[in-house]
Amino acid sequence: MARQARTIIPGQAMHVMVRGNNRETLFFNDADRRIYLDWLRDAAKQFGSAVHAFALMPNHVHLLMTPQNPDSLAKTMQSLGRRYAQYFNQQHHRSGTIWEGRYRSSLIDPDYFLRCQRYIELNPVRAGFESSPQDSTWTSFASHMVGMRNLGWLITNTFGNWVIPLLSDK
Repeated sequence: MARQARTIIPGQAMHVMVRGNNRETLFFNDADRRIYLDWLRDAAKQFGSAVHAFALMPNHVHLLMTPQNPDSLAKTMQSLGRRYAQYFNQQHHRSGTIWEGRYRSSLIDPDYFLRCQRYIELNPVRAGFESSPQDSTWTSFASHMVGMRNLGWLITNTFGNWVIPLLSDK
């Protein structure tokens, strides 16, 4: 049976999730996480995908992205996935796939955009990896907070100031 085609609408936000094979660890250290984010930035720029939010969990990744073209998201994720898998296998002396199938993606209704962003950025807190979103080093949360980390490539001002709703609904 053929794969079902993805529904991609250029300019429409997508919630993207990719998981480690058999839910195995994708990031063993900060260097792994840094290189993944660097390559996400590069691939998104090269293939025309805006990145609004991210959360790097130990065995999966959540992204909120907007593709500019019908193939932007697929090319971004393909480039990132291939490059990171090769790096990961070399760094950790292993071989084979590191991904559990293809990435998953869902169109996000504009009215749901901020809820999806909040869901992604609070994921480490809900999973018990962090005590508060401010402590999350490997999410985009700090990039959305005034006076905190600015990554420079993350699209942070799509809907203006939304920090209060993010913090008030755990």
